[in-house]
Amino acid sequence: MVRLAKALVEGGEKERAAELAAEARRLAPEDPEIERIALLVLESSVPDWHQAILADTARNSAFDAALRRSIVPGSRVLDIGAGSGLLALMAARAGAAEVVSCELNPAVAAAATQIAERNGYADRIRIMAKHSRDLEIGSDLAGPADVIVSEIVANNLLGENILGTMEDVVRRLGHPATRVIPSHGSVRIALACYRNLAFRQTRSVQGFDLSLMNSFSACIALSPGNEALELRSAPEDLFSFDFSSGGPFTDHRAAVSLTSTGGTVNGIAQWFRLTMDAEGMYENRPAPGASSSWAVMFQPLPSVMESQPGDRIVVRGGRDRTWVWMWVDPSARETPISAGT
Repeated sequence: MVRLAKALVEGGEKERAAELAAEARRLAPEDPEIERIALLVLESSVPDWHQAILADTARNSAFDAALRRSIVPGSRVLDIGAGSGLLALMAARAGAAEVVSCELNPAVAAAATQIAERNGYADRIRIMAKHSRDLEIGSDLAGPADVIVSEIVANNLLGENILGTMEDVVRRLGHPATRVIPSHGSVRIALACYRNLAFRQTRSVQGFDLSLMNSFSACIALSPGNEALELRSAPEDLFSFDFSSGGPFTDHRAAVSLTSTGGTVNGIAQWFRLTMDAEGMYENRPAPGASSSWAVMFQPLPSVMESQPGDRIVVRGGRDRTWVWMWVDPSARETPISAGT
């Protein structure tokens, strides 16, 4: 069974592989070889970012504070994307009467169920191993959710289909007064200089020009605290979304004018801001010493720009349901006229 699970992983069927690996461990709890193979299968089916977000204190504190402000005795909470079950646990601790949490990965859902039991909240938390679109009021939820909380956010904000999910659940599983956490999100950008860009790009290898390989790299993921990344403008929102509205979020384009602080500009830095509610927010803005479980995405420009303080550079962007792309408008750069000229 565990070898079949390994074969399923290699064939791309990770969910079924995780189910078989978990069952193999249950059937042979004392067999060390089965345990080791099963762990390798389960590791391959569970993204490593699960550990990273659990270590993100600022993120965890922002969600916890927002849940405490939103939940009142008797609240019914829907948690989308259970993961470890942390947000569900926070909701139950804040006083929720019922927390329904959905998680697509069956191995992770099983672990979250056990975590809820271990922490004494099994009577109020139910982990459903299914997609949120398959949840139904009456069978999965006793009634519409009073609070909907989710953390299905990618580095570009949209990559885990938060727009499509919110369009579905807010209107179908909520009610007019449902609190949504986070309530809003925005894609933020700024002009930037990444001093180590040359070291991250391929040029000459063993005397051969391999620089064309750089054409396959649209963005570079960087830590928000990367000391080689410097912003060359104040940030602006390229796209903003009111998740609590339930959409619809139609595909569109946008443009912002960024005012340079001067110096070399070799790319655009992109990150996001989550507005939890009227009082709290979370942002993985790049800055010295900053840390986050999410990366800042740095998009190299086709050519380096030498800017003067006050130069206005227009960045245009487009998006669909899960992708965001942007480019500098070469025809819309303005250099300020100095005094006395």
